[in-house]
Amino acid sequence: MRRKQADIAADPEAFEAFYRRHVDAITSFLARRVADPNTVADLVAEVFAAVLDSAHTYRPGRGSEIAWLYGVARNALSAERRRAFKETRLAERVGGRRPLDSDDVTELEERIDAESLARRAFQAMAGLPDGDRAMIELVVIDQLTISEAATALGIRHGAARARLHRARRALRTVPEMAPFVLEGIQ
Repeated sequence: MRRKQADIAADPEAFEAFYRRHVDAITSFLARRVADPNTVADLVAEVFAAVLDSAHTYRPGRGSEIAWLYGVARNALSAERRRAFKETRLAERVGGRRPLDSDDVTELEERIDAESLARRAFQAMAGLPDGDRAMIELVVIDQLTISEAATALGIRHGAARARLHRARRALRTVPEMAPFVLEGIQ
């Protein structure tokens, strides 16, 4: 070894020479363990960045610089694997995904079928003006009185009745909406 390892952190030329001597070996070391080329490239960069931070820890009496460098690479690889594992676990938890068994699938299919009328109703209501849609949702779905819905929307009682009437009239042409629009005005 021509210079002390600590020198490579302070001397860009020494670091470049160190990098050129070992980059192929470290790239091969990581490529044998990781299949993704982007991850290999990231890890190679991490290894040599870590060398800049930890060059002072190298002790020639404990082994060659390549052996020390492989230790740095193993640490970087271990950290990457821990990070990837945590990321996968977090994504599973956040995504709330777990394999569904056949009973779960059956139950969900039944719920989806049971809510098909409501989905069609919401699709039909989507074409209404915002105020009319909000009014019919509050009165028919949320079961508020017209006065309560008017208060919730910040409008007068008469305006609320007019919006509800317009919404019901528009939805009468949609067959699946009949149960919703035929209910009496409160």
